[in-house]
Amino acid sequence: MPVEPNGYALVTGASSGIGAAIAREYAARGRALILTARREGRLTELAGELRSQVPVVVIAADLADPAAPERLFEVCREQGLFVEILVNNAGYGVPGRYTSASWQTHGDFLQVMVTAVAELTHRFLPAMQTAGRGQILNVASVAGLVPGSIGHTLYGPVKSWLIKFSESLALEGDAHGVKACALCPGFTYSEFHDVTGTRGQVSQMPAYMWLKAPDVARAGIDAVERGEPICVPGAVYRIIHLLVKLLPGGLARRLVARRSKNFRDDS
Repeated sequence: MPVEPNGYALVTGASSGIGAAIAREYAARGRALILTARREGRLTELAGELRSQVPVVVIAADLADPAAPERLFEVCREQGLFVEILVNNAGYGVPGRYTSASWQTHGDFLQVMVTAVAELTHRFLPAMQTAGRGQILNVASVAGLVPGSIGHTLYGPVKSWLIKFSESLALEGDAHGVKACALCPGFTYSEFHDVTGTRGQVSQMPAYMWLKAPDVARAGIDAVERGEPICVPGAVYRIIHLLVKLLPGGLARRLVARRSKNFRDDS
């Protein structure tokens, strides 16, 4: 893959929410974009908005398809697009307890949230290493930093994996000029809770618990540029993260179990 003076930022799940906010923030900073998600219409609309600022390439892809990461990589390679920044943002939640959903549902979730992330990183990372520069921003969650909850059973574990993966990538990238960061937001205004069917529950959360997607995007981009392996936006979530580290494990688990009904579908 040829190296260009100014590489592209590839953003997965760019059609809405934090992904779209990240794309807008990169465009504001003058970074050319490759946008990918399932909903091509949404991507085209966003690309039309941002093309007055930067070049934008749209590649529709459903990362639940095991063949999608390789196809996405090959399209970029064939078009000579150097991906200097990879943003693994695509994701969602599976509501309910573990056995309330089919294995196919869980399998698709793991494909999008784990396997596709690992494969895209594995495919795009070598060109960054060769160029001696690059950034990988993995959109995780504060759920990966606290004990697991009832309902959405795989969500927290997957985000925890993503955080550890980012830490390892950051250490390995030091010798090659490649930075990696796990962005760990809490509740953020987006379509996420509409998709999972928990909008009614989370709407009862106090206003101070909510973050705005543009603020989250800005914090994550600033953090990976500084070389920080973990970014927790919002003072309230940094306090929660600190408390969880200081509290005895059993007490932290009981607190999460008591509160999880406020933000998780545990049926």
